[in-house]
Amino acid sequence: MLATSVYACTRFVYHGHGDEIITARSMDWKVDVGTNLWVFPRGMQRSGEAGPNSVKWTSKYGSVIASGYDFSTTDGMNDAGLVANLLWLAESTYPEYDGKTPGLSIAVWTQYVLDNFATVQEVVDTLKTEPFTLVTDNVPGENRLATLHLSLSDASGDSAIIEYIDGKQVIHHSRDYQVMTNSPIFEKQLAMEEYWKQIGGTVMLPGTNRASDRYARAMFYVNAIPKSENEVESIASVFSVIRNVSVPFGLTTPNEPNISSTRWRTVADQKRLRYFFESAVNPNIFWVDLKKLDLSEKTGKVMTLQLGKNQSTIYSGMANEQFKPAKPFKFLGL
Repeated sequence: MLATSVYACTRFVYHGHGDEIITARSMDWKVDVGTNLWVFPRGMQRSGEAGPNSVKWTSKYGSVIASGYDFSTTDGMNDAGLVANLLWLAESTYPEYDGKTPGLSIAVWTQYVLDNFATVQEVVDTLKTEPFTLVTDNVPGENRLATLHLSLSDASGDSAIIEYIDGKQVIHHSRDYQVMTNSPIFEKQLAMEEYWKQIGGTVMLPGTNRASDRYARAMFYVNAIPKSENEVESIASVFSVIRNVSVPFGLTTPNEPNISSTRWRTVADQKRLRYFFESAVNPNIFWVDLKKLDLSEKTGKVMTLQLGKNQSTIYSGMANEQFKPAKPFKFLGL
C-alpha cells in the first residue's frame, strides 16, 4: 500500500473523433524532480551509458521531452507522433548485468524509444529480440533502486506497456491498453479494470490517491468524455481527466507524511504534434508545436526551456520561441 500512495503517476490514451489520439500523464513525486523541457533533433549520436558495451545509435527522429533532474528522459513525443511515458513500478526487478552484453541505462530507456521508432509495433518488434540489458541505479538522494515501467502510444492509438518482472522483460501490447498507473503490475491492473466495468462508473468510483483508485477513475472517464470534432474541446476534456486523477499538491496525512504530489502534467496531441505542459504551481498551460520546430539533422539544434524550481517559471501559449540553444545533458549511467 505504501508504494501505491507514495509514488504515484497516471497515464492514459484518449481515442477521439476520427483519427484523433491524445496521451496524457501526471508526474507525481514527493520532491521537485528537476524537470526542464528539451528539444532533440535527428542525427544525435547516443550511448546507452552502461559502460564499454553500451548500445550505440544515431537518432532517427526528433523529439520534445521532459527531463528528470536533467539526466534522464521521463516523458516525451517524437515527430512521428510516438509518445513514451516513464512511471514508477515498485514490483520491478531487472536482470543482472555483467557488462559483457549490450547495455542500456534506465535513464536513457525512454529516449532510446523516441529516437529510434515511429510506431508501437516497431518498438515491440525490436524489444522482443532483447537488443540490450536494461541497467538501473539508485534514485537520486535515496538508498533504493529506480524501479520503473514504460508506456508507449502512437498516432494510430496503438499502445504497449513494458515491464521487468522477476528479472525478465514483459510486454503488454494492445490498442485496448489505454490506462496505466503504478502498482500493481499491469496484468493485475487489467483484472481491476474488469471489476470496475462490472460496477459501472456512474454507480460508484473510488476516490483516493491510491494507484488502483486512480486507474479506475481514469479508465471510466477517458471513455466517458465526448469525442468532439473541436480540438480545443478535446484537449480540455483530456486535461480534465488527468487533473481528476492527480494528487493534490502538498497532500500529507499522519500515517503517510511522504505522499507524492502531482508536480506536472503533459498532454500530447499525436495528430497535430503538439506537446502541452501544465505545472501544479503555474497558472498557465503552454505547449510546443513540433511541426514548427527545426528537428532536421543538418540545421536542427538542441534547445531547452528552463522551467525553474518546482517548474514555477511562467510560460503561456505556444512556447517554441522561448527555447534556447543548449548543450545536451548527459544521461545518468554506470
